[in-house]
Amino acid sequence: MPQTLTIGAVLTAEELAERLAETATQALIDEARLSPKPGLVDSRSSGAHQDLTLDLMVRSAHSLTSTFYLLALHSWQRPADIALRQEVGRLGRAGEAQMMAETGGVNTHRGAIWAMGLLVSAVAMQPERLLPQSIAQRAAKIAALPDAFSPKKFSKGSHAVQRYQVPGAREEAQRGFPHIIDRALPQLHHSRTRGACESEAQVDALLAVMTTLADTCVLSRGGLPALNAMHQGAQAVLESGGTSTMAGKQRLRRLEHRMLADNTSPGGAADLLAATLFLDRVSVV
Repeated sequence: MPQTLTIGAVLTAEELAERLAETATQALIDEARLSPKPGLVDSRSSGAHQDLTLDLMVRSAHSLTSTFYLLALHSWQRPADIALRQEVGRLGRAGEAQMMAETGGVNTHRGAIWAMGLLVSAVAMQPERLLPQSIAQRAAKIAALPDAFSPKKFSKGSHAVQRYQVPGAREEAQRGFPHIIDRALPQLHHSRTRGACESEAQVDALLAVMTTLADTCVLSRGGLPALNAMHQGAQAVLESGGTSTMAGKQRLRRLEHRMLADNTSPGGAADLLAATLFLDRVSVV
């Protein structure tokens, strides 16, 4: 099990911000390297992506460390109000611009900036209350507030949300990240308890998200048939005992073949897995 972040009462705002930024960055890197992940960049290949590599994902993650630091620093012991929402939005957009400069315009972690940024801010708001559910609810309060300065972009994700009438990343955050709290974290802990190695437990957590998430990355590329195939394939792996079993490994390979044939990649689920790893590593002494 990866080392957790321990937060004591004597930490200054700067010390906490530094630790949170390091933990968030490492969670992004660990998600990128995790293998095997169907359709996604991992340590084996670029999955269904033509413009992404593992090296690019790692460099992108490192470029966001300063953004997570500033988010934590500016959220230190603050209430969830309009002023904080606008500051989180401003820092997130600046971080996205920095990421795009590092990647040459390739969107590597836009969704992760939103999810991870909210959770980093939520931890810093009340560092003495670090239960995952409490952190997620504080993040939800931030996400529910309007940001008058947010640009009205029409991304692929927002197009999929509108076309298929499904909840997107914004709604997931506003609802308190149910795919993390109710699915990914319980599956991660369950797989560990059953004796899965850490990488298997993390892939199982990813699959738990993939069983029900209306992943707009998948919808944008393959529509509803591809999304249904992802849901059913991920559920089949878990019903076979997860990726620590032979049957689970076989069904994971079938799911990967199907997603590559559909040219789909569960990027939304990957963002939530990275956020899951972050929450899993935040603890209090």
